Amino acid sequence: MAIKKHILTLHKILGLATGVVVFIVAITGCLWAFRAEIESTYDQYKKVVPQDQTILTPTQAKFLAGEVFPDNHIHGTLFKKADDAIEVIFYDAEPEFYQSVFLNPYTGEVIQVDNHLTGFFAFVLKGHIRLWLPKDIGEQVVGASILLFIFIIISGFILWLPKKKKNLKQRLKFDWKKTTRWKRKNFDLHTVVGFYICSFALILAFTGSMMSYKWLMYGVYKSFGGDKDVAFIIPENNSEPLVNANEIPMDRLIVKLMKESPEATAYELHYPTSENESIYVEVSNSEDLFYDADFRFFDQNTLEEIETTSIYGKYKNGKAADKIVRMTYDIHIGAIGGITGKIIAFLVSLLTATLPVTGVLLWYGRKYKKKRELDTVKFDYNN
Repeated sequence: MAIKKHILTLHKILGLATGVVVFIVAITGCLWAFRAEIESTYDQYKKVVPQDQTILTPTQAKFLAGEVFPDNHIHGTLFKKADDAIEVIFYDAEPEFYQSVFLNPYTGEVIQVDNHLTGFFAFVLKGHIRLWLPKDIGEQVVGASILLFIFIIISGFILWLPKKKKNLKQRLKFDWKKTTRWKRKNFDLHTVVGFYICSFALILAFTGSMMSYKWLMYGVYKSFGGDKDVAFIIPENNSEPLVNANEIPMDRLIVKLMKESPEATAYELHYPTSENESIYVEVSNSEDLFYDADFRFFDQNTLEEIETTSIYGKYKNGKAADKIVRMTYDIHIGAIGGITGKIIAFLVSLLTATLPVTGVLLWYGRKYKKKRELDTVKFDYNN
């Protein structure tokens, strides 16, 4: 009992300290769960009429989009199916700039320009990862709070465990009557709901912490026997730069990959930042999933494929530890389980947001009760 009292004290202190952060992160995570499905209802501009002619090359797409934002850095160009627009993605860290230019793959016409830093889901994401605070401050606050939330979940489960087995049923259901007071209902909401979602909430919190802290991801990777670099590594070319070449080899790469992997859903090509750096292409093998993508690297002069020492290579070549770490984001948003997984992530996030609220009400109710009892004692003494 003495140990449980200490655990309860720690649970309350950590809960009060992180409650607001956990509430915001949970609510925004809940809203983010079906982002892809919601956005697909109003992104018809990304579709084009297929034509029986060759599509733009990566060099042409880079040039045409570069005319829209000549002073910004192109992160990569996304090629999809014959009826999809080409998306040229611009990204700069300082000052933060993240926009996409959509091109007709046959004519080069600019169809649409999207600013990924504005709009509803951009607002939601900023709240989720940094509480709408400056990046350096907000990300640290969120990261530390969710790491502490893991201990809150574990301590909450320990506190939930009944002393006697006969009291177990009471902890598993809402046994409310007309005479049940709101304090009892609030206690049940906190404990019963907390029990049923604790395992899922722990997974969401832990995967979120893995993305926040590289040391945690590294530790998980090594604990599963991983022996590669966890960081993203782009290998260098194997050949010398071409002199007076009649064509740019990179411009043949996308067509080559489309023939090799026709079942792929997208091919995101990243332009080399120097003459020594290889080209890397992220080949997506599933819609709205990231873990099973193939990261492929090619000599920019010969298009010879180059292997990387990182876990981010071909998915089929990865070991169990590589695949587990690469699944982190898809597990975190529930996409790993398809629409069912997203529904679970949605509900768990929504119910997690209730825990800080019911927890604060529990704390307030007990504190107010003690204060009222103390005031009653004083009144009796004075009379």
